[in-house]
Amino acid sequence: MQQSDQNGGLIWRDGNVPVSARFDDPYYSLDDGLAETSHVFLDGNDLPARLRPGFQVAELGVGTGLNLLALADCASGAGVDGVRYVGFEAFPLEAGDLARALAPFSGLEAFREPLLAAWDPAGFEARIGPVSAVMIRGDARDTVPAWQGAADAWFLDGFAPARNPELWQDDLMAEVGRHTAPGGSFATYTAAGAVRRALAAAGFTVERRPGYGRKRHMSAGRMPA
Repeated sequence: MQQSDQNGGLIWRDGNVPVSARFDDPYYSLDDGLAETSHVFLDGNDLPARLRPGFQVAELGVGTGLNLLALADCASGAGVDGVRYVGFEAFPLEAGDLARALAPFSGLEAFREPLLAAWDPAGFEARIGPVSAVMIRGDARDTVPAWQGAADAWFLDGFAPARNPELWQDDLMAEVGRHTAPGGSFATYTAAGAVRRALAAAGFTVERRPGYGRKRHMSAGRMPA
């Protein structure tokens, strides 16, 4: 394992899989990060079937940007332009770490390069293929309430609730609900009961689904239309 001192420290496993030393949790699956993203965040939000021009995706925890690149690839494959993305991130990676973390995903070069060119830990706006992307830097407990938008789909991808409880607090999940369009959805790798209850209290119809890889369960849900 090799460790970096940036952003609270990164530990690299299996060559290029980044693990947060701050939260002691990997940024994506040690088995297959892209397959995990497709199963949890794309399939969990019924994408690409629901995509349309102007469709808004919001994410808690931008991380390596892998979910953003997968969304761009998904929209491109479906022939849908004009998808929008906003990510809320408190601890953005440095550009060099981001490039290393995304290097294994050889099928995403067309979207990876624009992201790397635009990446700024302070926040950025960029065109990633068919997706107009924005990253908002700061604590999501402050930045989500201040956001003026409403998501058609949420990627809830913070580190595990046991390791990063601040990103799963009831008040923040309530803000996720308040910033969801009628008929909007969420998907997350976690099936923690407290998270599911908080999202149900926020107005979502919540269900537990089969998880990816070694995770038995995940969660997904819809806001009534």
